[in-house]
Amino acid sequence: MTTQGPRVAIITGAGSTQGIGFAVARLLGAGGCQVVITSTTNRIFGRVSELRAEGVQAEGVVADLTDQAGVDAVLACALDAFGGVDVLVNNAGMTAVSGSYASGATGGLSLHHWQASLDRNLTTTFLMTRAVVGLMQAAGYGRIVNVSSVSGPVAAYGGDVAYHAAKAGVVGLTRSTAIDTAAAGVTVNAVAPGWIDTASASDHERRMGAATPVGRSGTADEVAYVIAFLAGEGASYITGQLITVDGANSISEERGR
Repeated sequence: MTTQGPRVAIITGAGSTQGIGFAVARLLGAGGCQVVITSTTNRIFGRVSELRAEGVQAEGVVADLTDQAGVDAVLACALDAFGGVDVLVNNAGMTAVSGSYASGATGGLSLHHWQASLDRNLTTTFLMTRAVVGLMQAAGYGRIVNVSSVSGPVAAYGGDVAYHAAKAGVVGLTRSTAIDTAAAGVTVNAVAPGWIDTASASDHERRMGAATPVGRSGTADEVAYVIAFLAGEGASYITGQLITVDGANSISEERGR
């Protein structure tokens, strides 16, 4: 924990202007946090420029978070620029690494694609959490929020078994780490977005969003508000929880009306 001044937040997977990660960075930054944002491409520096134009103290790192060297670079940036880490939002991840729904089904999924999806969606979360959790415990304060999904922990669709397994694994990682860190003042929670209308959403996904009880897809900002709450100082007695953000889709018994 920083002893003076604003909280410091790391948000991974924040390269897209319409994505959940950047929405979180803008919201936490508007609330006074200094932020370090990451993506796998140079577009992250465009997001840094946008944040700075809004008055947010921001730094960006291009990093492959499946690689320890990339994780080390992100942590070093936070420590060098802002002197600590108070908040970690693990948002990095991707669906359908195999390129087609059919090849992502259990019977046709290669070990290579299975491992690649686990690395992208689960190992990144583990490595970033491992990098910061000791610092947070030593400081007696920390907030870790993991972006899981409805897919895996709550429900499933066909053709992407590795993604579902990885996102379910994120919830197990969340709960276990929460138990390990609770006494040190560190909370660890997860959010499970449903059909969210980001830049990567397909027409099919938007149709599924329209079929939810709310009648539309969610927005990145709507997910970001939940993450920001869990990342705040007031959420000190909430840990090890999964909060679903899906417009009641996962609890609706009536389908196809």
